[in-house]
Amino acid sequence: MSLPNVSAATDSAGPTTTGARLVVDALLTHGVERVFCVPGESFLAILDSLHDETSSIQTIVCRHEAAAANMAEAVGKLTGRPGVALVTRGPGATHASIGVHTAFQDSTPMILLIGQCAREHLDREAFQEIDYRRMFGQMAKWVAQIDDARRIPEYLSHAFHIATSGRPGPVVLSLPEDVLSDACPVVPGAPKYHRVAASPSKAQIEQLRVLLEGAERPMVIAGGSGWTPQACTDFRRFIEAWQLPVGLAFRYQDTLDNEHPNYAGDVGLGVNPALAARIRDADLLLAIGPRLGEATTNGYTLLDIPKTKQTLVHIHQGAEELGRVYAADLPIVSGMPELAALLAELTPSSTLRWAGSAEAAHAAYLDWRKPRTIPGDVQMGEVMQQLRAHLPEDAILTNGAGNYATWLHRHFSYRHFRSQLAPTSGAMGYGVPAAIAAKSMYRDRAVIALAGDGCFMMAAPELATAMQYDLHVIFIVVNNSQYGTIRMHQEKNYPERVHGTGLTNPDFVAFARSFGAHGELVERTEDFLPALERAQAAKRAALIEIRLPQEASTPGATLEQIREQGRKLRGEV
Repeated sequence: MSLPNVSAATDSAGPTTTGARLVVDALLTHGVERVFCVPGESFLAILDSLHDETSSIQTIVCRHEAAAANMAEAVGKLTGRPGVALVTRGPGATHASIGVHTAFQDSTPMILLIGQCAREHLDREAFQEIDYRRMFGQMAKWVAQIDDARRIPEYLSHAFHIATSGRPGPVVLSLPEDVLSDACPVVPGAPKYHRVAASPSKAQIEQLRVLLEGAERPMVIAGGSGWTPQACTDFRRFIEAWQLPVGLAFRYQDTLDNEHPNYAGDVGLGVNPALAARIRDADLLLAIGPRLGEATTNGYTLLDIPKTKQTLVHIHQGAEELGRVYAADLPIVSGMPELAALLAELTPSSTLRWAGSAEAAHAAYLDWRKPRTIPGDVQMGEVMQQLRAHLPEDAILTNGAGNYATWLHRHFSYRHFRSQLAPTSGAMGYGVPAAIAAKSMYRDRAVIALAGDGCFMMAAPELATAMQYDLHVIFIVVNNSQYGTIRMHQEKNYPERVHGTGLTNPDFVAFARSFGAHGELVERTEDFLPALERAQAAKRAALIEIRLPQEASTPGATLEQIREQGRKLRGEV
């Protein structure tokens, strides 16, 4: 094993290095290709060590730590390998916490490195001091502070292992600045991390076969993190052999080609009523990968708690998740590749009683995704159809939170594994930095960020990041001059008492052009595709603003219709 790079200084005890150098060597060892950061004086020593490794590790400098953390989370989603963000203490760490929370709720491998106060100043409420073990304790898999530079390889090795093993998630490491800058003895590094995952037993797979062969109305809900291209291929072989209808969990619609004849639609916010009924009426439900969280269970109303009326097989990467809300008849702890490889070899031994149900479920999905007319001159369902027809199958689409995303989820067709980046945690401001991270990795793939006006403005300065690194992301901003989701809930719960949800926006086209990006305004459906083609031809970052009337709230209801629902709930009608 080669020793880490060392400084010229030596003493009687042997060669020395710095903690910062050990950190960078560990990143190299574990295969990190890029880090996202906002620079801070607390980790200048790491920046200095990264200066020597620009051919191996790209440092992408962001305009806000929330964006840096979201970019790292997006890398973890896309690759299954931990994305890395590097931020300074205090405000930098608190800004970055949103990305950590998203990574935790989305089960995404991620590592956040935080520059900390010097050890001699700790516990004095020193400048920007925070105890990160207390701050991040409930939103990370592991939080630690490295007080001895010699243990840096050990801590980083553990961080990569814990971020990727079992149920993946974020790890936070606090690095006191004197630990990074002071000389320390050279210590051997750890080997590259290995993901650790469970696998089903033969008895569990055989029990699953027995349940399937005894079922009459089986249904699958798949998704969650931890999938690989091979796992998806194996999963597809399984559902084809057993002719199973498949719904995909909230914001994991890229687990199966949406044009596949077994695809029944997404099981998330605004679920197709026909799909919800199919799940409720199932006698056997296979939940393969997802947590069965609030969005995927329609606010915990789709399935009974704690015992579902359906026979439930719940397969998840983390043992702690099984039985947490729903008591499964067959709980299985397994990684998705390990499980899918066994399912691919599982074939029915008799005629299937539910033959034809998958085709019927897919037909219901195709009907559900047909555009519905909304108020105004831009029909968002048709715009999503144009995107679907025009973009290559491996295009990556990102979004944050907001009603605008319901048009994407309902009308777009995801054809390629890991072509969807969106937070199941419902975090605003995610789509823009996620798209930038995706484009930094896959420059040859089309990357589209869909954002509402409120969502976009939470990360708007990152247009500068896209321009700085020549990342040709296309940002589509759906502008209705309001926090649309909150306005919807406001009208439903307090009809006609609108307060605190209106927005005043910049001229988004001028805003984009001020950064040197391409910018266009779309106010009619027929103008969208030509604008998209010009944005693609611009060969630089581009922004397309789509203006919608406030009345166009969701694909299925106008604000007035939602307001009417609110009046009925309050007994005013």
